[in-house]
Amino acid sequence: MRILVTGVGGQLGHDVMNELAARGQEGIGSDVAPTYSGIADGTAVTRMPYVQMDITDGEAVTRILSEIKPDAVIHCAAWTAVDLAEDDDKVAKVRAVNAGGTQNIANTCKVLDAKMLYISTDYVFDGMGETPWDPDCKDYKPLNVYGQTKLEGELAVSGTLERYFIVRIAWVFGVNGKNFIRTMLNIGKNHDTLRVVDDQIGTPTYTDDLARLLADMIETEKYGYYHATNEGGYISWYEFAVEIFRQAAALGREEYDASHLQVLPVTTAEYGESKAKRPYNSRLDKSKLRANGFEPLPVWQDALARYLKAIDADF
Repeated sequence: MRILVTGVGGQLGHDVMNELAARGQEGIGSDVAPTYSGIADGTAVTRMPYVQMDITDGEAVTRILSEIKPDAVIHCAAWTAVDLAEDDDKVAKVRAVNAGGTQNIANTCKVLDAKMLYISTDYVFDGMGETPWDPDCKDYKPLNVYGQTKLEGELAVSGTLERYFIVRIAWVFGVNGKNFIRTMLNIGKNHDTLRVVDDQIGTPTYTDDLARLLADMIETEKYGYYHATNEGGYISWYEFAVEIFRQAAALGREEYDASHLQVLPVTTAEYGESKAKRPYNSRLDKSKLRANGFEPLPVWQDALARYLKAIDADF
């Protein structure tokens, strides 16, 4: 199967390409940068084809995909700088990427009769209550520009194609980019006290694990909406931070030990509202995965341990 992957310069796209390479699939990476060589450790993505593509350029998308003729597209590219998206001078660009770019890809997938897998987010909901969001729930109430434009991307896919997967994820971390774990580790080096919110609840998603699921999914015809995060139970950002430092200390990094670093739980109100509103309830119901024969992701505690070992030299 020939699979085009967008956004390979990011955390998820990078890992999807490596997963396809490990399976012997014909993966072709794309991103807006002129070239992409992957991580400097010689990972599999460096050995796979790459094409520069600006997804906001409809003519370019049509031309490139028509030349490649993929059987499927895994669309990981997105504007994910949530707070920056709120700036008045950025809204049009965010919408051009998340909504317009997705529509461009969906249009060409329809012409080529290619499958499309679109990565979305829990931010399409209002983040209220305590009930996990069902993947087929249509009660959309985005809190911010990022969520609204990702929802517009979802609607572009579902309104254009019949052969599509929409996979919502949350709290993403991977080796090829910035994320909450790296932020905590960097801040923790130079502080003896940290304040982390404890009233926003969800589950982390390790891109290395998610990539395996997406590769499994794209090989099937089990189309529709799915939710995918790691297993291990719902937690707050505070609980996640505590476990990050506990595991880092267990790897021999004494500066993260509880005797050196105190993590304090605070409410969102106490911490101070960010520019973009964040959901309190990021709980995602993932039961549809198992119901359709897909293997759920490992528990997040194990995913965190593997991730910390993968980046051990960098923190």
